[in-house]
Amino acid sequence: MSAKNRDEHNRWRNVTVAFRVSPEEDSLIETAVRLSGLTKQDYITRRLTDREVVVQGNPRVFKALRNQLAAVLDELRRIEAGAGVDDDLLDVIGMIAAIMNGMKEETG
Repeated sequence: MSAKNRDEHNRWRNVTVAFRVSPEEDSLIETAVRLSGLTKQDYITRRLTDREVVVQGNPRVFKALRNQLAAVLDELRRIEAGAGVDDDLLDVIGMIAAIMNGMKEETG
């Protein structure tokens, strides 16, 4: 067995857990994973075991935040043009706000 199969507590990770999600749920999960800076496995494991997901600022997280904010701006422009507000957009804005609020607390 290789060392890459052990977690941070030196436990073997050799059980596979799989489930199906809709394309919309997948998109929301992917966005949350990118904004967290964690791997998908670590993000989902932390969320399912009710552990806190702490975003560690790094260039990859910064790029994900920048890209998501650009996508939010595009959606806001679309809404301004007369289209409706999408619930997924509100979820993403909430995630971004929580991350930015956490970053503010660390620097302030």
